[in-house]
Amino acid sequence: MYDSWWTVSAAALGAVLALVGVLWFSLHVRTDPALHTAALFAHLASLVLGFGAVLSADYYGMPRALGRCSFEEVLSATSRLHVPIWAGLGGLVASGAMLHPDLGSPLTAVKLALVLALTLNGLQAGLLGRRLAAAADRPIRRRMLVWGGATALVS
Repeated sequence: MYDSWWTVSAAALGAVLALVGVLWFSLHVRTDPALHTAALFAHLASLVLGFGAVLSADYYGMPRALGRCSFEEVLSATSRLHVPIWAGLGGLVASGAMLHPDLGSPLTAVKLALVLALTLNGLQAGLLGRRLAAAADRPIRRRMLVWGGATALVS
């Protein structure tokens, strides 16, 4: 999926359509109190899983910045975190649909915008990771460093 900007753009379009579909679903589904409680638990567990994995990935950049590990070690460690990051995000979106979000609330609009921004950031981060891995045997160009810094800042 991370072969080019075209595939990332197609995945981004799919993510936007999926989020719109989940919002439509959330407007049309009614959950009983037991399912609402289960969805809330799943929502919080997904937050811990995804956010914890993102923090772990961001942490691995620090030893590299301090010269305590190689760039290959950072790429290897962070590549293993893609599954928990995406699982956490998917769990947040799926469980959030059953929590009856108030789509008229400005706070909900901000949260949805942040979810979309983080999803798009994650998609382009995959392309960045692939390009960094391909360039691991030569010095990293300034443009790639800025791209990586901006990606980490958004995450």
